[in-house]
Amino acid sequence: MTARPFVIAIDGPAASGKGTLARRLAEHFGFAHLDTGGLYRATALLVLEQGGDPADPATAAKAAALVHARLLSNPRLRSEAVSAAASIVAAIPDVRRALIKMQQNFATHPPKRAKGAILDGRDIASIVCPEADVKLFVTASAEERARRRAEELRQQGATAILVDVLQDLKERDARDTERRAAPLIAAPGATVVDTTTLDADTVFERVSDLIARALAAPR
Repeated sequence: MTARPFVIAIDGPAASGKGTLARRLAEHFGFAHLDTGGLYRATALLVLEQGGDPADPATAAKAAALVHARLLSNPRLRSEAVSAAASIVAAIPDVRRALIKMQQNFATHPPKRAKGAILDGRDIASIVCPEADVKLFVTASAEERARRRAEELRQQGATAILVDVLQDLKERDARDTERRAAPLIAAPGATVVDTTTLDADTVFERVSDLIARALAAPR
């Protein structure tokens, strides 16, 4: 009987560092990684390319049904317009239902026969993979997350005004935490990792130690 893949669920608000952490952990442990936010950004991109309204449930749900893995490598997914639209489509229940099966299939059947899967997003531990072996909620203050996001945008050559980035993050946080469909929360049993005053290496070391202990424990 094939062993069930080891699943790590990482949730948290925008610019908290969860994506960077997830990618490093996946490489370190040899696990498959899925940035589930990319699925919502892909949905948003399809809506915008068709000139549609991201807030329209029918339009967004139709776009979600067309999302496939190849879209996740599109560089346009990281644009501010797509990111903002992704936060809107992610609040639509039909969109979430259309994409959750794809996420769960990744967790139960990780590609390349990996022995484990790491998924990061907003509702992984609470909705998508509630039985995950390790649950993490990665967060940071809104001010620190805005500073990181502004720096990232500047490195990409974009103009970023900190006060505007902070306001945008606060609006996204409100949509994510107040939506009726799968709101952003720290799931029961999740380890909260506050990265406000920690550098990426320190966070990685602490979390990788936690995961190593979980891997060594009986399942």
